[in-house]
Amino acid sequence: MFDGAPPGELVESGPPRITLRNAFAHPFDSAIAAARTCYAPRLISPEEITDKQRLNIGAATFYSGHHTVYQHAHFEFGLENVSRQFVWSFLHAHPFYNSEQQSQRYVRLDRAQAYVPPTSLFFDEKSKEFYEAAIARAWNYYRELSSLLIADARAILNDIWHIGPMSHAKRLQKIERSAEKRAIEIARYVLPVAAFTTMVHTISGIVLHRLWRMSAASDTPSEARAVIGEMVAHVKEIDAQFLDRFGTEPLEELPEWKNTQLNVNAGEGFAREFDAKLKGKTSRLVDYSPNAVRVMAESYRAVTGLTESQCKDLEAIDRLLNPARNLYRLETLNVGVHAPIMRALQHANYTFAKKISHTADSQDQRHRMVPGSRPLLTLADTREPDYITPMLLKANLRAKEIYDRAMHDAWSAKNQLLDRGVSPEISLYLLPNAKSIRLYESGSLLHLIHKWTMRTCFNAQEEIYQASMDELAQLREVHPELTRYIGPPCHIRAGITTPICTEGSHFCGIKVWLDFPNISRRI
Repeated sequence: MFDGAPPGELVESGPPRITLRNAFAHPFDSAIAAARTCYAPRLISPEEITDKQRLNIGAATFYSGHHTVYQHAHFEFGLENVSRQFVWSFLHAHPFYNSEQQSQRYVRLDRAQAYVPPTSLFFDEKSKEFYEAAIARAWNYYRELSSLLIADARAILNDIWHIGPMSHAKRLQKIERSAEKRAIEIARYVLPVAAFTTMVHTISGIVLHRLWRMSAASDTPSEARAVIGEMVAHVKEIDAQFLDRFGTEPLEELPEWKNTQLNVNAGEGFAREFDAKLKGKTSRLVDYSPNAVRVMAESYRAVTGLTESQCKDLEAIDRLLNPARNLYRLETLNVGVHAPIMRALQHANYTFAKKISHTADSQDQRHRMVPGSRPLLTLADTREPDYITPMLLKANLRAKEIYDRAMHDAWSAKNQLLDRGVSPEISLYLLPNAKSIRLYESGSLLHLIHKWTMRTCFNAQEEIYQASMDELAQLREVHPELTRYIGPPCHIRAGITTPICTEGSHFCGIKVWLDFPNISRRI
């Protein structure tokens, strides 16, 4: 049992800090002008819009669902003091945004800074003290593991880079920096999902409307309403009518809660059933387009105006995927959706069941064109610890012992809050980054290729790398014709162009292209 004894460290918290960094000056009039332009012989400017047009066209477009006119205006926000749980569960749970977020992989978090809910009838001062003590304890584990794992990371990196007594000092410094980053990358698994993050976040006007409307649709409805409410308030300061004219208010009753009875033990059964379906894999192929090769070949011929006798199926696939014949495969700009022939890859689709940690999935979900069905943790909670252990921890018995204790303490603290009557919404903020997330994810081959190219690189996050390798192996089983030219950038570029590695000074130190996919990753 977690005793809740304060470890002598202050947890820094506070309300979300939201700033509007950039915005359209007249978003509502711009939307009405765009709507008028659809039916005008010329381009209509925002300065021409009248009150009557604001009233009539605004209502006609918004309430009939013609929302593209409200997508032109964009708003760039600065977000501080928001939890990673909120970002994962709500802010990044849809594809229509752009974020640059502070990285826990590369930024050492020396101070315990986290979301602490305001006190209420069911979250009194004593519960708050207990909550903060659990967060402070997690930070202590983070520091302990950060220090303990550096030596292991250093030893592996020294071997990879052939470091010896005569190695240059700058080379040694680079290894030391890399070892520290590897250590904090793994140590972050013990941090609570309540941990604060900072980001630049840009959305369109219609997405702001939708976020406000759906602010209860996550594990963090209170935090979501506070953050999105601040965003709405900032936009109202520059153009109140963009939001006030339609009276959009948050939905209160959602089907997710109405049709599911809360059961504190429901998560265990779901977890067992899901894990059995994985059959030991990180990611398992559960559905796919059986005629993918044929359909993509037909699509290629439709684009190029060729007959089957002029271009057989396998020839079409080679023209699409072989980087020596298709320069689009060498582009780092990811121009696939703009390239006529590459759109043929949109017609093959694959669905995977996968299990990765909360922290890994927070990165995985950034592949917005490969969407996933992720759990509401408040409905899939488990009483027993349920977490992922990275390989660097598995190789160090002392570190593994500390890690397992940290996991036990996190679940114990969460369970004790629940038993005290604290809501799951609040209690689950104490779950660690290591918490297992079980999800289904689907994508077309076009977008999966981009993801696999990025995530089979040795610099990719360990779990996402392993999931991607699992997915490629299974693709190889069902559609072997497609996998020859799929892999990390170095695998695709070797022998065709330079540089072979696109990571520059962040080259992993291993010539992966010489033996992909058979080469083993050590760190």
